[in-house]
Amino acid sequence: MSEEVKREINDSGVMTVTLNRPESLNSLNYGLVTKVIEAFDEATINDQVRSVILTGEGRGFCSGADLSGGGWPIEPEWSTGEISAKNMEFYLNPMINKIVNCPKPVVNAINGIAAGGGVGLALSGDILIAAKSAKFKLVFGKQLGIISDVGASWFVPKLISRARANALALLGEDLLSAQAEEWGLIWKTYKDESLMDEAMKIALQISDSAIEGLKACVHAHDHATNVSLNEQLEYEIKTQRVLCDEPAFKEGVAAFLEKRKPNFRNLK
Repeated sequence: MSEEVKREINDSGVMTVTLNRPESLNSLNYGLVTKVIEAFDEATINDQVRSVILTGEGRGFCSGADLSGGGWPIEPEWSTGEISAKNMEFYLNPMINKIVNCPKPVVNAINGIAAGGGVGLALSGDILIAAKSAKFKLVFGKQLGIISDVGASWFVPKLISRARANALALLGEDLLSAQAEEWGLIWKTYKDESLMDEAMKIALQISDSAIEGLKACVHAHDHATNVSLNEQLEYEIKTQRVLCDEPAFKEGVAAFLEKRKPNFRNLK
């Protein structure tokens, strides 16, 4: 039996995490979700890792929950609702939080369909790129009579507006990657055959940068969505007070003055 999640780290510090259940379009079962959590735990603590690529094997990125059962730990007396809630609380939601809060920047390379909970997983990274053939589909309400989960109900309206999120959820229509790029759900689309090469280029560029500062930029943008301008200005003061005392800032300034490329690796 093949591994449900593959991971490898190259010499430049890029970890590639690949969902590996292509026969089910990488649907979410217990084994896959726990292996994704393990991969991002490693990315967090492994100093060799400086950026992460998350992608899927085969024709799909992730088709959402494995409705055939999924192998989740359950008790006989639990209702279907209880099983769903516990899976979300103890596995699916922690998976999303591990990705979003990973201290290393994450590039999601969406190689095919992202449906249901796969939409939330697809949108969990810091930079989102997709193949031309990729598409997004919120099937929860129309097909299953439930709400969007695995973070999709937060990511989608935040990125493309409440109006568009409502239409996608209520009508269950496909959102093609070109339209997703135009709306701002993702950053860029690429030809299918070049998606992973482009993802690696992005990840390598990140790995050569001051990764703590890059993640701080992401956090600042997230923080700004729910506060006033003055509150954000105060947040900037507090953050810069910390970052300007870090070795990366000193290296960046020195490199600028010395007219050389900064070296942010192995700073003390």
